[in-house]
Amino acid sequence: MADSPRQWRSTLGQAFRAALAGLAYAVATQRNFRIHLVAAAIVCGLGIWLRIDSADWAILALAIGLVWTAEMFNTAIETAVDLASPEYHRLAKIAKDCSAGGVLTAAVTAVIVGLIVLGPPLWIRLLGTSG
Repeated sequence: MADSPRQWRSTLGQAFRAALAGLAYAVATQRNFRIHLVAAAIVCGLGIWLRIDSADWAILALAIGLVWTAEMFNTAIETAVDLASPEYHRLAKIAKDCSAGGVLTAAVTAVIVGLIVLGPPLWIRLLGTSG
């Protein structure tokens, strides 16, 4: 008997559990995701130390979320490509390279945002001058 459409639907709780399982998988298996977590912790520590305002926190949170989201999509794409194409295929390589490029783009953007947001107050804090 074929699966009914109802069997493919999940409750909100099941959807959250699945999302958390995906996040746990990325943390447990993806070295780069863990690197991004450490970088985010350092950025947050600097933000606390520099006492940045809520607008700056929002900007940093968006940049951090962008990188984490890109890394999760990269993991999903790489896993799906590995399933669909276990042997080397030029198109599989392109898909993986593009998804990795998306993470790189997000990470570079986040570094630029971090420098813009944290750079001036850090400079003032370290040098004790505003000019």
